[in-house]
Amino acid sequence: MLNHLPQGNDPVSAFSVPCHNYHRICDLLLSSARSRSTSRGLQLHGYVVKSGLSLIPLVANNLINFYSKSQLPLDSRRAFEDCPQKSSTTWSSVISCFAQNELPWMALEFLRIMMEGNLRPDDHILPSATKSCGILSRCDIGKSVHCLSMKTGYDADVFVGSSLVDMYAKCGDIVDARNMFDEMPQRNVVTWSGMMYGYAQMGENEEALLLFKEALFENLAVNDYSFSSVISVCANSTLLELGRQIQGLCVKSSFDSSSFVGSSLVSLYSKCGVLEGACQVFDETPVKNLGIWNAMLKACAQHSDAKKVIQLFKQMKRSGMKPNFITFLNVLNACNHAGLLDEGKYYFDLMKEYRIEPTDKHYASLVDMLGRAGKLEEALKVITNMPIDPTESVWGALLTNCTNHKNTELAAFAADKVFELGRVSSGMHISLSNAYAADGRFKDSAEARKLLRDRGEKKETGLSWVEERNKVHTFAAGERRHERSKEIYEKLAELGEEMEKAGYVADTSFVLREVDGDEKNQTIRYHSEKLAIAFGLITFSADRPIRVIKNLRVCGDCHNAIKFMSVCTGRVIIVRDNNRFHRFENGKCSCNDYW
Repeated sequence: MLNHLPQGNDPVSAFSVPCHNYHRICDLLLSSARSRSTSRGLQLHGYVVKSGLSLIPLVANNLINFYSKSQLPLDSRRAFEDCPQKSSTTWSSVISCFAQNELPWMALEFLRIMMEGNLRPDDHILPSATKSCGILSRCDIGKSVHCLSMKTGYDADVFVGSSLVDMYAKCGDIVDARNMFDEMPQRNVVTWSGMMYGYAQMGENEEALLLFKEALFENLAVNDYSFSSVISVCANSTLLELGRQIQGLCVKSSFDSSSFVGSSLVSLYSKCGVLEGACQVFDETPVKNLGIWNAMLKACAQHSDAKKVIQLFKQMKRSGMKPNFITFLNVLNACNHAGLLDEGKYYFDLMKEYRIEPTDKHYASLVDMLGRAGKLEEALKVITNMPIDPTESVWGALLTNCTNHKNTELAAFAADKVFELGRVSSGMHISLSNAYAADGRFKDSAEARKLLRDRGEKKETGLSWVEERNKVHTFAAGERRHERSKEIYEKLAELGEEMEKAGYVADTSFVLREVDGDEKNQTIRYHSEKLAIAFGLITFSADRPIRVIKNLRVCGDCHNAIKFMSVCTGRVIIVRDNNRFHRFENGKCSCNDYW
């Protein structure tokens, strides 16, 4: 009888079930997994071991599943190893556990071990394997799994086929993803959603939206993942109004309560500069998964609300949700943007308590945090002592801050380290060139740019864009191709006079070229974000905030100029650069000039 267990709050003490009736134990384990009651599940596991029920494969399968849902994959592995007779379902459970808990290499390794034992993977195991390949972006291994599915005859299975579409999409192989999609004899909502996600990830947003429309025309019963994918497209394209329309469809379809849809909506509102909308969606989502917590943390971090990020992190821990490496990256970025160096160091060290190994992105954030604070030598020490090889992003963080603090010697050292890594991004060449130019070493600056040209690469063009009635208007510095260019430049000239009267003086030090003063003034006056703001001023009603998206970091002069623009026009101006949001109002910016 189960009365061998302690009474009172014991999960099974209320039941009097014969030991051989292991189905009741399985039901209780399943219930513990659903409710994420770790302590309850551990008590049940203790009873299972004492009673010898762990010898039964079905019980072992449920134990593996319980630990998987509790985000304890290593305990799932122990339960797997304790089971003497492993069925295909047992293998499927543990491989799925690893794939779901960020251990993709282990999932693939167990697939290999299973096949060495002459066991054939089935339609449950193959999707977990392809998911692992997608997480790792290992298309080569994914193609091997694809071949395996063909040999075993599961390639026509809708679930296996859908997982292959999703794998190719996540690996960036959109052609093979589409070929797989088109060849499938039967497609379900997962297949369509995976294909839409793939287009969204590749930046082919129009294709993703067309596919969504096609799915609606075919009366496909789209699910929360479908809505999540297409809302992500709107977020990436900053199509706020279209995103709101799709949110309306979610409400009509009763998918607005889904945490997956909620995560995408939080990102949509955040990326479009409407933090209050992101907060509302987050608060109204009844069941919050890790994805929506991370989306909200990222939103607040990008909008310079580090205090809110720290509060959310504490609230998340109290709710029983276990943070992952993305959670900590969001918290570190928030501390970085706010200049909270001590707090940043604390959360970096806290990762160890959760057995999370910092990635290069975490180290890059820490190095950037130290660099911004002027602690360049300490930042270099962090890089030197890293247990993993520093990447371009890590050295780039040091290089950028050396440039900002005019330490050209250390900047050149960091650049050399980047170039030792092999082919690097054009941004690294530009950063080094800017470091020399800021120090007046224009010949060295030109050499750095020449090296970029010799490699057949170009500097990324600075662009700013504004959404107006589901149409995106894009601007480049000094261009006059827009249909309303004459009005835009007239507005800038008019506004420029008002700004100068208010005390604005152009800072031409941000024109890192050896040209005369008049040319520098002309160059900096018509930066892309200024053109975009002028368009907003002549287009939008006075009560509407002007939201501008920019692909590069906003320069110091533009940052200062937009403060004066907000004063002279009385408008709220929100600019999202490649790092964060800047909300300008009454001559002040939300970043407190720390960006």
